[in-house]
Amino acid sequence: MSEPVWLPALVLMGNHGGNWGRYLDAVYAVFRRDFIESTAMFRGEAVRIGSEVIDGKERTFWHVTSEGDVEANRTPDLRRCERIAWVRALIDHEKDSMVQSWPNRRGRNRRHVLWLKQVDFVVVLEKHPGCWWLWTAYLTDRPHTRRSLEREFEAWQKSQRRPR
Repeated sequence: MSEPVWLPALVLMGNHGGNWGRYLDAVYAVFRRDFIESTAMFRGEAVRIGSEVIDGKERTFWHVTSEGDVEANRTPDLRRCERIAWVRALIDHEKDSMVQSWPNRRGRNRRHVLWLKQVDFVVVLEKHPGCWWLWTAYLTDRPHTRRSLEREFEAWQKSQRRPR
């Protein structure tokens, strides 16, 4: 299956002379456009980002462009950076038949997963009163990650078929 036509082009470091500073500015400009200067909507409610700033950029920006378990020591992930425009696109096209979308719970947190399996990319939103928060976005090209998401989606699908 091919990529959907609505999926934006990658933001490539090579288009910024291989200069990390210029590239990071370009990636951040896309994030600002998509989540600060405009409001993404999901199921009729605004998608927000956290207001905490780290190194001059919102924590949410760092979360969708880097990886690691310890917040203070996350490592930039070029492949996440390249796909920065995909985050908003996936939210905007949640109802597209290519997007697998399901509610998910992590402890007390109500989340929603949007997975574009064809290109190995997922966006996770978290429900808050009157809005959603962009939680994270990442590649799903590792076999264990894909299997885990496939199991989650299948379990949710089965739960929807049960008579109530």
